[in-house]
Amino acid sequence: MRRPFVEYRKKTGGANMRHTAILAATSAVVGTICGSAQAQNSVTLYGIADAGITYIHHAGGDQNQYSMTSGRLNATRWGLTGSEDLGTGLRAIFTLESGFSIADGAPDKSGTEFSRQAFVGVTDTRWGTLTLGRQYDPMTDLVQPNQADAYFGGLFTTPGDVDDADSNARFNNSVKWLSSEWNGVRIGAAYAFGGVAGSVGSGQAFGGAVSWHTGPFSIGAGGMHIDNGNPTISARQTTAAESLFFTSINSAYASASAINISRLAASYKLNTFTFGGYYSYAEYVPDGWSQFTKTERFRIGSAYVHWQVTPVVETQLAYNYMHSTGDSSAVYQTVTLGALYDLSKRTAIYIEGGYGHANGSNGTGAAQAVIGAAMVDAGKPSQVLVTTGLRQLF
Repeated sequence: MRRPFVEYRKKTGGANMRHTAILAATSAVVGTICGSAQAQNSVTLYGIADAGITYIHHAGGDQNQYSMTSGRLNATRWGLTGSEDLGTGLRAIFTLESGFSIADGAPDKSGTEFSRQAFVGVTDTRWGTLTLGRQYDPMTDLVQPNQADAYFGGLFTTPGDVDDADSNARFNNSVKWLSSEWNGVRIGAAYAFGGVAGSVGSGQAFGGAVSWHTGPFSIGAGGMHIDNGNPTISARQTTAAESLFFTSINSAYASASAINISRLAASYKLNTFTFGGYYSYAEYVPDGWSQFTKTERFRIGSAYVHWQVTPVVETQLAYNYMHSTGDSSAVYQTVTLGALYDLSKRTAIYIEGGYGHANGSNGTGAAQAVIGAAMVDAGKPSQVLVTTGLRQLF
């Protein structure tokens, strides 16, 4: 936050000179005190406004669709974050972050005020950060930075985000610890309470991750377990982790008793190029209350190259391959390309697009193409999507 500025003008001469000198000295002392307090305690308003025009060939079975979309490059949001110095390297922190559509102002999750994050905690320079509330799982912090969607958003991730590679499943009612960096290594762990009376395990979620970087090389790996609710005392999808059922790719498995996910991602910077990718595994496990009988498994491989063409121009190319087996079998492939131009430090224009193709069965019928986390079923085995937009940071 900027320090308040007060301009004081008086004519020169006599008592006015002494008055001015006293005021100047007082202002200097007060300014020093305020500056010190401000360095110790702060609250910051921040956000992203991202809107674009999207064309989709094959959307819900229709031939063509034109629409205004929000947050295609980076999810539109606003938030407050703050900290207080408690001394000896310890700080109290909080974050409140709300997502919304800039196209119509509607919240991205109905009924959730701070849909993206809401947590409070403490952080220590030696031991790391402990937080409580609604927050991302540790793979988002330590694995996702090596993935393509860390640069160019959800089009560059797993079709339908069935493995939470784009971090759509926040952990509610969670406790999370992220270590400080120790010789390039960081560790994270989280547990989310299911909150169901009469059962500790129903609806619980937990996960962990580790990362390491040295020079231009970085790698991260982790996993999570989501209990999808015990139907004898609650209902399926009564869980601390949010739903991963956005598209036809995995909708047939919404009655799974549990979801297990693991992911490994790595990246390497070579001059103005970054090469990276990830391997991910997700399984949807049935029980006697599920509407399917065989565990459905998704194996995903993703590779990308990011090029910082100039200080204000960047581009990226990615390929995603996903193979599902078990209750049903299908293959999903997508190729995505994006480019961005910074008009200033806060404002950028961009264009990105992709082609997706699917074959096989998704458990309810023929597999449909879905491009990344756009979450639009093609209604056909192929899909083309192109977005051009404007993003502003504040």
